Amino acid sequence: LLRAQQHTSLTVAGLHGTSMGIAAILAGFVNPHLTHRFGRQITSWIGFAFFCFGVLMFVVCPPVLLTLLATLIGGFGVSTIINTMVTQLSHHFPNDASDAVSQASGISSGGYIIGTLSVGAIASTSLSWRLGLLSVIPLSLLLYFYARPHISKEHVPHEDGPERGAMSLKFWIAWIGFIACISTEFGTTFWAAALVQDRVRSTPAISTLSMLAFGIGMAMGRWYGPHVLRRFSLDSQLKTVLVFQFCGFGIFWSSHIMWVSLITLLMVGIGVSMQFALNSMRLIGLSGGRPDLAIGRSSLAAGIAIAASPFLLGVFGDQFGISRAYLMVPVLILIGLGTIITIPTHSADKELSR
Repeated sequence: LLRAQQHTSLTVAGLHGTSMGIAAILAGFVNPHLTHRFGRQITSWIGFAFFCFGVLMFVVCPPVLLTLLATLIGGFGVSTIINTMVTQLSHHFPNDASDAVSQASGISSGGYIIGTLSVGAIASTSLSWRLGLLSVIPLSLLLYFYARPHISKEHVPHEDGPERGAMSLKFWIAWIGFIACISTEFGTTFWAAALVQDRVRSTPAISTLSMLAFGIGMAMGRWYGPHVLRRFSLDSQLKTVLVFQFCGFGIFWSSHIMWVSLITLLMVGIGVSMQFALNSMRLIGLSGGRPDLAIGRSSLAAGIAIAASPFLLGVFGDQFGISRAYLMVPVLILIGLGTIITIPTHSADKELSR
C-alpha cells in the first residue's frame, strides 16, 4: 500500500525496513544505559512515547523522506518496548520464561491482526489507509493510565553501572542464528503481500488483507505453541518450528491459488511465532547472568535483520522479480537450524539455572 501510494520501487520501499533496523540497533546500544538509569518499567514507557510520536508523524507526513524518519522514530520506540518486555518477563517467570515471552507476543499478535484488518479495510474505501494507524495512540494512552498506579516510581541504579563485558563465542554463534530467524520473519512481513499479488494477481488491498493469515498463525503459535511443545527441550522446540516454517514456506512460494497461499501463510506464521522468544532465551542463557546486555545485543541482531532483509529482498525483487528474490528465505531458515545444532540447548540451560 505504501509503495503504491508513494510510487516507489521495491528497493526504496524496502528502506522503511532499513529504518526500522537502524532503530533497533540504536535501541540495542542504549538499552543497558536506559534500564540502568530509569529501570525497566520507565524505560518501556519512554519507548511508548517514541512509538506514538513516530506513528503520528507517519500519518501526517506523506513524503518518502519523512515516512523513513517516522519509521526510525517509531521503530526505536517499539524496539525499546520489546527489549524491556523480554527482560521483565524473564525476571518475573524464571522457570517459564520462554512460555511467558511467547504468550505475551501472542497477545501482541492480536494487535497485528486488528491493525492489518483495519488498514486493509480502510484501503478499500475512499479514506486514507494511514488513518488506521492512529488507533494505537489512544490505546497507548489508555494502557498508560491503567498501569500508572502500578508503576514503580523508585529506581536505584546498580552501583556497578550498566551491564557490560565481552560475550562468549557460543553467544555470538547463537546471535547469528537470531539474525537469520528475524530476517525470515520481517522478509515475510514486508514482502509476502507482494508475492501474493504477483502470483495470484490480486489487488494491493486484498494482498494486504491476506497477511491476516500470517498474523493469525503467529498469534496461534505464540499462544498455543508453548503448551503443545512443553515436553520438548528449548533446542527441539526451535528446530520444530523452523522445520514447520520451512515446509509451509515451500508450498506458499510455489502457490498460484489464493486459498492455498492463505493456508500456507498461516503455517509460516505458526513457524515464525515462537522463534523470537526461544532465541531470546538462548541468548539470555548464554550471557553469563547479564540479561539486559544480552537483550541489548539481541536488539542489534534484530536491527541488522530488519534493516537488511526487507531491503535486500526489495533490491533482488527489482532485479530478478519478487518470486526469485524470496528464495533467500529458506537459506536463512537453514542457517538458523545450523546454529541450533552447533550450540545445543544444554549450554543455555546451565546458564539459566544460575
